[in-house]
Parts: sequence; structure tokens; C-alpha cells
Amino acid sequence: MFKIVSAETLALGIRRLRIEAPRIARKQQPGQFVILRVYEQGERIPITIHKADAQRGTIDIVVQSVGKTTHLLNSLEAGANILDVCGPLGHPSEIERFGTVVVIGGGVGAAMAYPTAAALKQAGNFVICIVGARDKDTLILEQEIRAVSNLLIVTTNDGSYRSKGFVTDRLRELIDSGGMHIDRVLAIGPIPMMKAVADMTRPDEIPTIVSLNPIMLDGTGMCGGCRVLVGGKSRFACVDGPEFDAHLVDFDTLMHRNTTYRDAEKLSMARCEQETVSHAR
Repeated sequence: MFKIVSAETLALGIRRLRIEAPRIARKQQPGQFVILRVYEQGERIPITIHKADAQRGTIDIVVQSVGKTTHLLNSLEAGANILDVCGPLGHPSEIERFGTVVVIGGGVGAAMAYPTAAALKQAGNFVICIVGARDKDTLILEQEIRAVSNLLIVTTNDGSYRSKGFVTDRLRELIDSGGMHIDRVLAIGPIPMMKAVADMTRPDEIPTIVSLNPIMLDGTGMCGGCRVLVGGKSRFACVDGPEFDAHLVDFDTLMHRNTTYRDAEKLSMARCEQETVSHAR
């Protein structure tokens, strides 16, 4: 059992949970993740580690309610327990002094991008963070990301806060401005956004990294559920990633594989909502 120390709402449907996990907290590095299970019959889902405090023995995760498991996870409060938290898993982000690095976080991807952005800045890079959200009410962690950025650009799809548009619009402006040389781009968020970033940086041969979050089960590469095509070869996101060269990732296949259980997920969520209503009565 892993105890939840604190739980807070960051935005509509998005919560940050602080969990007691001392061994994970001591070993965690930027870019790594955990696989957790809320209860015995529950599914295993991967969640990137947002922060870790080795002295207190805690890790922070940021969870967006999109399905049954994330909905149940976000319903838990301080004092509750999570059955399993396994990690840290995956290869850490590559941290060295590249020069000027653009870190892009779309939606809840901003929480996943945070630890790597912080480490890149500490390594001496000039870090430009581009954070995007659907609207003002779904924007998260603006001040925390500002603290680990040399320059922060915030955009909302509907223009309700800061500039209007998508993170790719702001990246296009940086590339076209010619005012600086971009040495590296890291993008974390929805698959269509990461694909768009890869397509945008490819013509200028800007090294671009994406963090992939496909379906995962065991986190050891044995089940093959997280298989992705990178450079025409099968790789396992849990042990070979989660970060890969964006210009080599087959995003179309990734999007197709991620929809495999969409109908089953909708059915499971509907049953969960019905059970919640029944208990409330």
C-alpha cells in the first residue's frame, strides 16, 4: 500500500497527488515514470513522476481524469492508499548542456515536462518553455514552470488567457524569427501535438525528442503492449523509452494502437458512473 499524503486540484479534472514512496523517491530521475494500480482488480496505468522529494520520501504525480482508473485515482484524498506503485521505470531524460532548448508541454504534458525542464536549466541550458492548454481553466503549473524557464510562453486554444493558438504556433514563430538558434526540442503531450512538432522541426533538422505514453501493463517489456515503431523497428516504450527521436517515431501507428480498447474503456467508464450514482442513492 502507498499512502496519499496530499491531494490538490490544479484545474478542471486535473489533480496532483503526493504519495509516500521512499525508495522510488531516492532513485527517480527526470523523465521516468511509475505504473500504478488503484485496487486489486484494477488496470495498470503509467504516470510520469512530476516531482520527487528524497528526504521526505514522496513523489508527486499529476493525473487527468479521462477514464475509469484516472477518475478513481482522482477521487482519492489525503490518507487514502493506492495498492501498487512500481518504479521508477524507463530511461531518464538525456540531460547535458545542449545550448538553447525548447520544452513544450501540451495540456497535462506540462506536468511531465517540468522535471526535465528544471534539470536542463540546472545543466546550463537556455530553456524556453511553451505551455499550452485548451482554455484558462485547464492551464496548470504556470508559476512552477516559469521558475525553471529562462523564457515562458503560454498559449490557450481559445485565447481566454495569454496568446491564442496552439503550442505549435508559438514554436513556428520561434523557428521563423531567426533571432536564436534552437539546439534541441522536447515535446510532451497529446500524440497529434507531438507529431505536429516533429513535422515542424524536421525540415530544419532540429533534434527533437518526444515522450511516449502508449498502453502499458507490466513495465518490463515482457507483455509487448507498449510496442512502438521507431525508425521502422519495434521498440518498447517502457524499457527503451519513454523518450525517442521524434523524427523516427511512426505516430500514425501509435495513434491507431492507442485506440484499440477505446470502446471497452467507454463501457468501463459508463459502468463506473452508474455505480457512483447507485451508491449516492
